[in-house]
Amino acid sequence: MAKAAAPKPARLLDWSTMQTARAVYEPTARIFAQGDPASLVMYVEEGVVRLSVLSHAGKEVVVALVEAGHFFGEGCLAGQSRRTATATAMTPCTILAVEQHEMVRQMHAEPAFADHFLAHMLTRNIRIEEDLVDHLLNPTEKRLARALLLLAHYGQASVHRELPKVSQEILAEMVGTTRSRVNFFMNKFRKMGFIEYSGGTGGVDGIKVRNSLLGVVLRD
Repeated sequence: MAKAAAPKPARLLDWSTMQTARAVYEPTARIFAQGDPASLVMYVEEGVVRLSVLSHAGKEVVVALVEAGHFFGEGCLAGQSRRTATATAMTPCTILAVEQHEMVRQMHAEPAFADHFLAHMLTRNIRIEEDLVDHLLNPTEKRLARALLLLAHYGQASVHRELPKVSQEILAEMVGTTRSRVNFFMNKFRKMGFIEYSGGTGGVDGIKVRNSLLGVVLRD
């Protein structure tokens, strides 16, 4: 698993020369819906955003969880006219929105900002490739372990991290399995000491991931 680049805090990005709009969203609030016009690039200043896709058959799949310090909705910069996913606030969120033309202007005017955005896109592409390999080659147990480790920022300084509030249903959609299978392996991970519940029921609310221990699952 590649180490994800540490997100750059919003306060370290120079927003003073840009026209932006800041909005606050409560948990479960929809930021934009699949099929909406795509004209804004979004930046998560605080919180966690869930990106999900709904198939023609009505099946919803979680494709990403976007945490503070990361962009989303950047497809409009490549000519995307409609949103291909739905963005929902998972926790209280503060979102910065930048018009497409303003984002392009800033990247031309500010090389440091352009470098940061390019690093974001390269990291995103690496993650997409890893996700594809994970789904094609790994069994459910390894896919779930990887999802938990990514949420826990595996490879960064902290060896233990409490996850953002995310249900077993959402984990199942991320991993591509059923909730019952997620529940089975979560119980197994807990009994083996890989994760620790600190409260909450029916999901992973209040779970601490022991990164160094759970990482063993990926190396088996």
